[in-house]
Amino acid sequence: MKLHITALVLALSSAAALAGPACNAPEGTWMKEADFKAALEKQGYQIRTFKVSKGKCYEIYGLDKAGKKVEIYFNPATGAELERK
Repeated sequence: MKLHITALVLALSSAAALAGPACNAPEGTWMKEADFKAALEKQGYQIRTFKVSKGKCYEIYGLDKAGKKVEIYFNPATGAELERK
């Protein structure tokens, strides 16, 4: 039984480690997706995928201005970068 509990704890902690940050801003305060994407592209990002993460943050996959692959989470209300992978 201890082995099953240990395995469950490890599985849950691994899933939490893979998840991105959580954003708690009310959706009414979010920047418009089109405006946000345009601002990032103006900074030199090439956006391949743009989505709202499970944690309710803006999440992009693409290339930065140096051509390096990026996965970045942003606060959708402020535009602040929260996490980069």
